[in-house]
Amino acid sequence: MSKEVIKTKGISRIYQMGDEVIKALKTIDISIQRGEYVAFMGPSGSGKSTLMNIIGCLDTPSEGQYWLSDQDVSDMTENELAAVRNKEIGFVFQSFNLLPRSTILDNVALPLVYAGVGKEERLERAQASLDAVGLGNRVSHKPNELSGGQRQRVAIARALVNRPSIILADEPTGALDTKTSYEIMAIFNELHQQGNTIIMVTHEEDIANYAHRVIRLRDGLVERDEINQNITKV
Repeated sequence: MSKEVIKTKGISRIYQMGDEVIKALKTIDISIQRGEYVAFMGPSGSGKSTLMNIIGCLDTPSEGQYWLSDQDVSDMTENELAAVRNKEIGFVFQSFNLLPRSTILDNVALPLVYAGVGKEERLERAQASLDAVGLGNRVSHKPNELSGGQRQRVAIARALVNRPSIILADEPTGALDTKTSYEIMAIFNELHQQGNTIIMVTHEEDIANYAHRVIRLRDGLVERDEINQNITKV
């Protein structure tokens, strides 16, 4: 198996907005190895969220090719993309995206429902995932009974439950205060040390400094792709 978990060749993304053509991405070539910790940075409109959506199989490129774990996913159907997403990728969003009326155990187990895993195994794996983020004793709580930092921990546990090859985090600390942000980044650090591939979108330099490599985008192009010389030690 290739060490590359992500490879793009000449991908672009063009949107038609009425008469206007918007080139969100222009000829992006990147390669990310298994086990890397990478941050995408760039100003608003730079294309970082579009690139994250394509890497996360939430969108497809207008041109070019994208390989995820040696599979060419560039031209897959919606159903094929959904299957790849569920198997290969764990998502962590800024807004947590938790179901308010469900317990955190059921929230974490949800991806396993879509994967067709039986109930007993679902609940066991969801419990183990919550244990891993320090919330194993709160399984019957609802999201509104938790702090913002705890809710983001639940979102991380949900991202881990399918044992994905990649964790994608889109502004994972955007809704959190500074102290809680650093606690969440310490969890990502631990996950990386355990061998997970982590890709994070952020506009905050102090958060990007947890990553070992920073890809900076501007106007839909890779402006710089460099090893981080200022890694924050946890």
